[in-house]
Amino acid sequence: MKNLKNALLLKQLYQLKQLGYRYTDVNLFKEEEPNLSLPNTLKSLEKQAKECHLCELSKSRNKVVFGEGSLEATLMIVGDFPSNSDDSAGKMFSGRSGDTLTKMLENVLGLTRADVYMTNVLKCRALDTQTPSPAHAHTCHPYLLKQIELIQPKIILAFGELAYQYLTGDDSSISEVRGTVHEKEAYRVIPTYHPNYLLRNPSAKKNVFEDLKKVKALM
Repeated sequence: MKNLKNALLLKQLYQLKQLGYRYTDVNLFKEEEPNLSLPNTLKSLEKQAKECHLCELSKSRNKVVFGEGSLEATLMIVGDFPSNSDDSAGKMFSGRSGDTLTKMLENVLGLTRADVYMTNVLKCRALDTQTPSPAHAHTCHPYLLKQIELIQPKIILAFGELAYQYLTGDDSSISEVRGTVHEKEAYRVIPTYHPNYLLRNPSAKKNVFEDLKKVKALM
């Protein structure tokens, strides 16, 4: 787009020069500002996200993992980014991580996956050799904020450090803040360990159990 704009500007300048102009106040080609507003329905928002190519993660993904669950959920779960399994299936929390999440919901909160709404900060998978950058997360952040606006949850369970930091603006580590309650205007954020972390560190399950009891009490 930038090269096209420059070419059109140069063409108009040559035309004006041939007409004898040395200086001009003529309004030259002006690039239209892009429409940055987001749709007001989850279906349209998901369609836009699936067509998104604003960062290089769009080049390596198989599927955009937008989100899923109840559109009237009181509890919203926000993770960090899709796993390889999620990327292949196009589904949230698939594989062993999903099995862990299902047990957490059913055994502690008495909920099913269909009762909650689940999404990630990033909608596209990062390569195995790539660490998602702040630029990637910033690019996806408006989608997350719009999802929260449309779902209107009362409680957001933040899985992991990345999710917590982008929901609150606090750069504390997850080990420092897990289980704490953070008041926002319309909802509360409670951070805890990601199910993937529990697969690598089973001893942390007791911490997550305590955090989920706080969520249940607030619900």
